[in-house]
Amino acid sequence: IIIFNYLSQGIDLSGIEVIENDLLFIARARLEVENQAKRLLEQGVETQNPTQVGTALQVFHNLGTLKDTISNVVDGYCASLEENINNALDIKVLTQPSQTVTRGGPGRAVMPTPGNAAAFRAALWTNMEKLMDQICAACAQVQHLQKVLTKKRDPVSHVCFIEEIVKEGQSDILYTFWTAVTQTLSSQFQIATDSSVFLKQAFEGEYPKFLRLYNDLWKRLQQYSQNIQRNFNASGNTDLFAELQQMEEDTHDIFMQKKQDYDSEKALKDSLQPYEAAYLSKSLSRLFDPINLVFPPGGRNPPSTDELDSIIKTIASELNVAAVDPNLSLAVSKNVAKTIQLYGVKSEQLLSTQGDASQVIGPLTEGQRRNVAVVNSLYRLHQSVLKVVSSQSSFPAAAEQTIATALKTIYDLMGSAVQPLLNSVGDSVEAIIITMHQEDFSGSLSSSGKPDVPCSLYMKELQGFIARVMSDYFRHFECFDFVFDNTEAIAQRAIELFIRNASLLRPLGEGGKMRLAADFAQMELAVAPLCRRVSDLGKSYRLLRSFRPLLFQTSEHIANSPAVGDIIPFSIILQFLFTRSPPELKSPFQRAEWSIARYSQWLDDHPSEKDRLVLIRGALEAYVQSVRTRGGKEFAPVYPIMVQLLKKAMSTLQ
Repeated sequence: IIIFNYLSQGIDLSGIEVIENDLLFIARARLEVENQAKRLLEQGVETQNPTQVGTALQVFHNLGTLKDTISNVVDGYCASLEENINNALDIKVLTQPSQTVTRGGPGRAVMPTPGNAAAFRAALWTNMEKLMDQICAACAQVQHLQKVLTKKRDPVSHVCFIEEIVKEGQSDILYTFWTAVTQTLSSQFQIATDSSVFLKQAFEGEYPKFLRLYNDLWKRLQQYSQNIQRNFNASGNTDLFAELQQMEEDTHDIFMQKKQDYDSEKALKDSLQPYEAAYLSKSLSRLFDPINLVFPPGGRNPPSTDELDSIIKTIASELNVAAVDPNLSLAVSKNVAKTIQLYGVKSEQLLSTQGDASQVIGPLTEGQRRNVAVVNSLYRLHQSVLKVVSSQSSFPAAAEQTIATALKTIYDLMGSAVQPLLNSVGDSVEAIIITMHQEDFSGSLSSSGKPDVPCSLYMKELQGFIARVMSDYFRHFECFDFVFDNTEAIAQRAIELFIRNASLLRPLGEGGKMRLAADFAQMELAVAPLCRRVSDLGKSYRLLRSFRPLLFQTSEHIANSPAVGDIIPFSIILQFLFTRSPPELKSPFQRAEWSIARYSQWLDDHPSEKDRLVLIRGALEAYVQSVRTRGGKEFAPVYPIMVQLLKKAMSTLQ
């Protein structure tokens, strides 16, 4: 047949009686060979037998019809799948009760009856599962066909069969097939859902189920790609098998290797895009609805525990359903983040910002009670969402971070809600501590050698105030860790202010030192209600403990203490040494003619140790000038010690 075709090419032999019968015989023989080769090819791709496929392809190559045959085979798979898609989405079949179709009137839409909606959806998803099986089977067969084409060579010319097709401009039949299938899916789904609201509702409402089917299909396609070489190796030691062993790995597998300008998985999932967008929109509505319901316009109270539980259950449900796919989990987590932010915005509108929200004189006001309730509500939301996220298995890190960022806004809002109250407490603590300067610490030591009272009046007031605010205001908050995180800062500030003001007391007698030492011990008891443990206050606690022994040490010992410059700032010690000097050696605030309160504010505004030391140096220089002006012969004994300590302090800043 092949030789005759070659010899008779371009020659009309019709009408020559001698060879007319031979022509008829050859035509019939060719047809028989083609039919047998087609059957062998069909059987080979169905059973994944590379030997049979290779033999059939060799026949078509010899007959000169390889390219047309491959095109027809691929077109046949595409047409078959298009028919499968249409059958799967046939609304008449999906909505028929049992086996009989009820005919509607002219122009009447076919729709499921209310009682049959569940049966309709069950039938639809059964069809979709079957469709995925059909797509997977067709892909496997085309992939197998391409694998053989890529490996098989003509034994005479040694030309690879895929090169014969390349000449015709079609090198990747799997890519061609997959592009056609994914485009058909997109177009047929669009047509079907445009013509049936029930199909549209099913695809949009149960999109995660749809996506799971696609993900399962994709995994099966990739699994087949991984197994195909092993299947070839198990097919027997034929001539084709020997060829396959010598050939390099297939580089045309679009299910394992992305092309530069083509993502085969994305091409598949593009057909779902309209349904994903609709699903995410409805998901956001489901998340927002319960929040809008429990925050009615003009409402003054945060949601109840039951109402908040309902919101959390909705969040958990949306995340659980989206867990079928990492990208869907991320998209839904963004909706959850918006939900958390909406809850925060609605809660913030309930907060009282009037003056009575920060008062610390009387019992809780109505505004303060509402603020407590709002903070407790925000805290319960925060903790509940954290619990939901932690219960998710294989939750994408990006999704977790998205929700964590939204939860931080809730935590920040809680902080903003209590900040006015914290500020009032801090201001009151400072106002009480500064009254120590109204008490007399200049007295000498009593005959008993002990202070007359356990502690000073200001310390009693401070202890009573802190105990009262913790009992009257902060004990109503459910978020104990959150409260302590904020009140511990007040405790640290209180110790800092106490040390600052204690170092400024002038004059300070021996009896005053004893009473001040007692105040140091009582200070630990005063700030205890503000923290979990006083020792948790870290640097502030060490400062309090380290300063107390210095009250009774000589100036030389104080200057050489290892705590100075390490735990206790140089500026604090230098301030304290001023109290041991004659009145002529004025403290920095006395030289500037400031009140204690103004000096304390200056120190707050100038946290830099260098700025503080420069101010102290100015006071010492002014003292030197005053001594020289009056013609003095010597300086106070503490002065050289202070100068040496100042030099040491300045050198550490270099």
